[in-house]
Amino acid sequence: MPIRTNRGRAAVYRRLWGWPMRSPRHLVATALVVGALVLTIGLIVPRVTGSDQPAPGAAANLGASSTTTGPGTPGASSGQGGVPGTQTTTAPTTSLPTKQSPAQTPTSAAPAPKALEIATLWANAWVNHPEGVTTEQWLNALKPYTTEEQLAVMSTVDPRNIKATEVTGPATPKVSYTISVEVTLPTNGGILDITVISTPQGWRVARYEQAAA
Repeated sequence: MPIRTNRGRAAVYRRLWGWPMRSPRHLVATALVVGALVLTIGLIVPRVTGSDQPAPGAAANLGASSTTTGPGTPGASSGQGGVPGTQTTTAPTTSLPTKQSPAQTPTSAAPAPKALEIATLWANAWVNHPEGVTTEQWLNALKPYTTEEQLAVMSTVDPRNIKATEVTGPATPKVSYTISVEVTLPTNGGILDITVISTPQGWRVARYEQAAA
């Protein structure tokens, strides 16, 4: 009985090993089955044995080449001494040219008659400082023809120090624009150089200079 059994097993083995060689189709089918078994064993065995963890060197290389890390990841760096586990991104700065508005050039124009009139009225009030007049009284006479800023400047002037007492000629335009007119007026104490500007309240004296006679 053992001899027959061994012969039977040998016959079965010969049939199994000889089956792939019977035709090309059998050979291909056998190769596919063997390949599937090898792949399945390669996937299952590492999980069962716990050998699917990456090597320490591979983990270190992965951490060094990573550019984005999650919160609290040890050893993560922003590349500029940042806090571990965070990434600092610095946007490139771009220098943009500053747009400069072109300077406004005054528009030349014929002198406004009202500007010449205001300059003349202002000059007559300026030379009007009889004996005993106070600075306040003198300024009140100039106020209707003077800007608030210029009036504040003139509050330090003592009218008793003004030598001119009379306007001796008409206002003569020197430079004229649409919004300002510079004129000269002669007095018995020298020539006045007056700048009159256009304001919401009308033409007003914004500056003056006195030349010696």
